[in-house]
Amino acid sequence: MLSLLPGDLYGEKIGDGPVQLLFLHGWGRSHRDAAPIFASPLLAGVTTVAVDLPGFGATPLPEEIWGSREYATALIPLVESFDRPIVVIGHSRGGAIAVCLAAKRPDLIRGVVATGAPLLRLHSNQRAPLTYRMLRFGAKHGFVSAARLEAAKDRFGSADYRAASGALRDILVRVVNESYEEELGALSCPLELVWGREDDAVPVAVAEAVTEKVMGANLTVVEGIGHQTPSGCAQVLAEAAARLL
Repeated sequence: MLSLLPGDLYGEKIGDGPVQLLFLHGWGRSHRDAAPIFASPLLAGVTTVAVDLPGFGATPLPEEIWGSREYATALIPLVESFDRPIVVIGHSRGGAIAVCLAAKRPDLIRGVVATGAPLLRLHSNQRAPLTYRMLRFGAKHGFVSAARLEAAKDRFGSADYRAASGALRDILVRVVNESYEEELGALSCPLELVWGREDDAVPVAVAEAVTEKVMGANLTVVEGIGHQTPSGCAQVLAEAAARLL
């Protein structure tokens, strides 16, 4: 049942004992993505919490334009309310937030499972379409209107960008330009990485680069799975979490 949790976050708690496991969803998703993972027999008897991050599901949008680090800060009152350090499973953007939280408050986090998480911005040869680049150049130099540039962003932007509006769109622009080398370097807890081989949103190369930066990070690549790992390989994620509990 959805309820209001510490930190003015809405979410769902399963179990009556001390919370051991927290799930953070990806962009445009909600706490419901945790259900297949938490249903695993491996997690039977483990008290779990899944939240709607601010701006998604039942939790209101932040009043300011946040990045992942600010999202992590907003989670601290919730995690401080738990009786013991916890394991965090973070999917996609939730994985970046989980790493920021673990770096910021290592005393609260026992381990992190990051899956399909945009933790590093790798160099890419892919460029924006020529038409968009020309319009952006024109807007910079004052001969293309802001309205025309915004229309071009809608046309050429990602599905997430087109679906967002207002402050949520500004948040998206901020977070997609972040990279978390500093937080990865500060991690003191175990890190499990679970990736779909066919992930075209955050390719496996990102996870491989993370393993080179974080000593002891364990990478599991699941064949035939794309970006939506919580539904595509829930059991593998449950196994990764169980290794850290």
